[in-house]
Amino acid sequence: MTLGSSRTVGLVVFPGFELLDLSGPLCALNLSTRIKRASYLTAVYTARGGPVVSCSGVPIDTLKATPDENHLDTLLIVGGPAECPLEGDAETVELIKDLAPLARRVASVCTGAFLLAAAGLLDGRVATTHWRYAAELQRRFPKVRVSADQIFARDGNIWTSAGITSGIDLTLALIEDDFGIDASKAVAREMVVYHRRSGGQSQFSTMLELEPPSDRVRDALKFAREHLHEPPRGSAPVNSPVCFSRRQATRLRGPSSACGPRWPFHACRRGSSRSKSSRATSGSAIRSGCAGPSCACTAIRRAHCGERLTCDGW
Repeated sequence: MTLGSSRTVGLVVFPGFELLDLSGPLCALNLSTRIKRASYLTAVYTARGGPVVSCSGVPIDTLKATPDENHLDTLLIVGGPAECPLEGDAETVELIKDLAPLARRVASVCTGAFLLAAAGLLDGRVATTHWRYAAELQRRFPKVRVSADQIFARDGNIWTSAGITSGIDLTLALIEDDFGIDASKAVAREMVVYHRRSGGQSQFSTMLELEPPSDRVRDALKFAREHLHEPPRGSAPVNSPVCFSRRQATRLRGPSSACGPRWPFHACRRGSSRSKSSRATSGSAIRSGCAGPSCACTAIRRAHCGERLTCDGW
């Protein structure tokens, strides 16, 4: 597509929406236009128009959308925090029902998937949402084929993304779909974000388990990450930053920790295994067309378990 042809993106918000769900995609779209790698016109809509306050307390001005709006290329629905009803309010759902047929494609960020599902747009389709609410999306809307671990999912003209910042990943994918990979890469460089994140979203919850409780553990984990792909070297020197006794590992990681001196390597490798497992699982879920609660639960189980690691060497 040539830069002379602008695409119109309508973003739908509601009282209490998550600000970053809106600002992330808006930044990517407007930046792509400013650096002349793409061409988008953006507008923020609500059912009634006027000022709307986000969950952060920041108000934004919105337009009142009507069914006779000029053709929308993309309709993008943002989400909100748990304090807001996940399925939104009736007026917003009706607005989505009115605007969706006018758009070439429809997308959502985070729990915005609940609003798309409430509008009947996700029935029989693969979709994702924030990892914390994936099971709830499947429970409330059993016709949706929830893929719990994807950063974003595409099924036909419906795009959905995972939690909050993944709205940027989604928007980069939309830009690439419209104007090519060079355009999306240029925007990613300007925003100082990954063009494509590796792994699924479960890694961002499970890797929090590696939050270091002390400087010594922080140094050990840093050393382990930098040397993770080196072959095992047997026992570590006494003064090695990764030398932990079994007793120390138990105190740090609890009685379930089976690993002694090489605990930091096993911790990092578990995180690496989860990332690899999540990539394989999320891809196979779409290819095989699996659906229902078992699909979502299997993705999370595989992402969280990884391989059982032994304590020999690293």
